[in-house]
Amino acid sequence: MLDKIDRKLINLLQEDSKQTTKQLSLQLNLSVTAVYERIKKLEKEKVIEKYVAIINKNKIEKSFLVFCHIKLVQHSKEYVTTFEREILKLEEVSECFHVSGDYDYILKIYAKDMDEYRDFMVTKLTAIKYIGSTHSIFTIEKVKNTTAINLT
Repeated sequence: MLDKIDRKLINLLQEDSKQTTKQLSLQLNLSVTAVYERIKKLEKEKVIEKYVAIINKNKIEKSFLVFCHIKLVQHSKEYVTTFEREILKLEEVSECFHVSGDYDYILKIYAKDMDEYRDFMVTKLTAIKYIGSTHSIFTIEKVKNTTAINLT
C-alpha cells in the first residue's frame, strides 16, 4: 500500500526522474537516506518498473503518428497468438492493445511521413496472416500526451 509520501515521490519522479535524492528530500521534507530507501522499495516492489528517456519525435524524423485499428478474420486462439507474436517483431509499432468493440487491436505507429507509413503497411503489417481489415487514423496535432499517472 502506498502512503501519501510514496505518492508524492512517484509524482515527482514522473515529472523528472533525474532529480537527485537530495533534491527530492528537500521537496518531501525527508532525509536523503529515507528518500533513497523509499525509491529502492518502490523499485523492488515493481511500482517503478523502469526509467526511460522520452525522445522528441521531430528530432529523429518520426513525428507522423498513426493509430491503426486491426480486425482479425476470426478471433480464434491460433489467429490471436499468431498476430500478437508477429506484431512484437515490428519496430514501427510502439504500442499494441487488444481491445473490445468493432476492432480487435489498436496499434500506435510512428513513421517519418505518409510514404514511410504506406511502405510499412504494404510490406510489413498486411503481410501478417489473419488480418481481416485495417483502419488508419492520422493525427493532426498533439493536444495532450503524458506518460505520468497522477497519484494524489
